Amino acid sequence: MNKPERVFVAGHRGMVGSALVRALRTQSNVELVLRTRQQLDLCDNAQVEAFFARSQIDTVFIAAARVGGIYANHHYPAEFIRQNLQIQTNVIHAAWKHPVSKLLFLGSSCIYPRLAPQPISEASLLTGPLEPTNEPYAVAKIAGIKLCESYNRQYGTDFRCLMPTNLYGPGDNFHAEDSHVLPGLIRRFHDAVLQSQPRVVIWGSGDPLREFLHVDDLASACLHLMALPLERIKQLTTPQCAHLNVGSGEEVRIGTLATMIAEAFDYEGHIAFDTSQPDGTPRKLLDSSKMHSLGWRPTITLQEGIARTVQHYLAGHTTAAIELAGRGFIERPQLRL
Repeated sequence: MNKPERVFVAGHRGMVGSALVRALRTQSNVELVLRTRQQLDLCDNAQVEAFFARSQIDTVFIAAARVGGIYANHHYPAEFIRQNLQIQTNVIHAAWKHPVSKLLFLGSSCIYPRLAPQPISEASLLTGPLEPTNEPYAVAKIAGIKLCESYNRQYGTDFRCLMPTNLYGPGDNFHAEDSHVLPGLIRRFHDAVLQSQPRVVIWGSGDPLREFLHVDDLASACLHLMALPLERIKQLTTPQCAHLNVGSGEEVRIGTLATMIAEAFDYEGHIAFDTSQPDGTPRKLLDSSKMHSLGWRPTITLQEGIARTVQHYLAGHTTAAIELAGRGFIERPQLRL
């Protein structure tokens, strides 16, 4: 019997990391190596070095990151750039020093210029100014890509980079102020229904276009990419542009997204848009044609994904879920969409 592949998922308790763990647990020859933040502080170089020295890791997925929405990026820029630089530098260097077979670094579509031509190709990286509302986070993620590219060029490592579009799904952050747009809207409309609020206010004009990808689709893309021979990936990349995009290929207006989520809760109040607040990037659609040419496609529609995500959110708020069901807001087994 072959020796199991020891796989370290950095950030396994986060939305992306937990989706990776779910997907990897379906693999027959994988031994997961998981550590909580209390067990292993990825910002501490000495701890990361000691962990890799003793753990005999074969494959690494870097899903650990300091993340948040516009509010969090605006108020905590120093933490966003410092902690993300520390995490990825420590893990990537240790993975080279204690040679792993493969590593996947997960970034974000915010690495691209604010006004990049749409859909955004991988070649758009570093061709223009970034979106100011999340620039520190974006700079850190760009540095992570360049770290992987540099180690590959100098040391011949097999460090791969995947840039997802806006993600959502089970395990997301639904904090009222420190969340991304889709989970933030779920939280707002859920609160509005429970509190019988006549109006929900959304930051910005509602006009920006966004692409969303369910996190379980991302996990399938990650496993698909890591299973491919390196030579096949090199046919689509260059040493100076070794990352790949992954997205659904479909866009939705933020205003339309708000309406979809409102309908999921049967919310009949007014949706208002606060135009004094920033919109962020006006449009952000990734060109995922390279990933598609490698044989991967998403399978979860936005409508289905919202239903799953709202159900997950309500499952964590049992009393509220029972109350909503009793008031006719939920049709079993699916939410109304």
